[in-house]
Amino acid sequence: MSTAVATPSRPGEVLADLLPASRVRDAVLVLGGAALTGLAAQISLPVPGSPVPVTGQTFAALLVGTALGARRGFLSLAVYAVVGMAGVPWFAGGSSGAAAPSFGYILGMLLASTVVGALARRGADRSVLRMAGTMLLGEAIIYAIGVPYLALATGMSASAAVAAGLTPFLIGDALKAALAMGILPGAWKLVDKK
Repeated sequence: MSTAVATPSRPGEVLADLLPASRVRDAVLVLGGAALTGLAAQISLPVPGSPVPVTGQTFAALLVGTALGARRGFLSLAVYAVVGMAGVPWFAGGSSGAAAPSFGYILGMLLASTVVGALARRGADRSVLRMAGTMLLGEAIIYAIGVPYLALATGMSASAAVAAGLTPFLIGDALKAALAMGILPGAWKLVDKK
């Protein structure tokens, strides 16, 4: 009588690596990550006094990076950015193009998904505490690019750009980080139990 033994996850893996490897898998994951980000961007609430809405897109971008890893996360967000610049209306609120004042956040998401994906390969998505640090770093990267871009695109001063493009989003970002802290480490616990 033989019993199947579950193989626990190996160091250096991200969640996507648990699926059977193939180029088709990678292409589907990359396109799926881009589509998830575009869909999450449609969850959009205007912020009074800011040209930047609250969206689900930053959460999706960071989730895509950690679940897919750096390379596939980067490619997903690159597809999202390029297709949106080409005119597909899947940026926040159904917008498209690179002229929007919030486009810098999309560039920040591209870099952030890559960084959090690299950290996930090092196990940053396996515990709540490490996941919190990973999400905070990802958010910081998004703002480090998005806020200066907002200032340049609108002619705002640095302090006005921080007030319009960072401060109103801190509570929502803390909630998104808390959600990610539960989802990814929880997913690994389920995988390791099988």
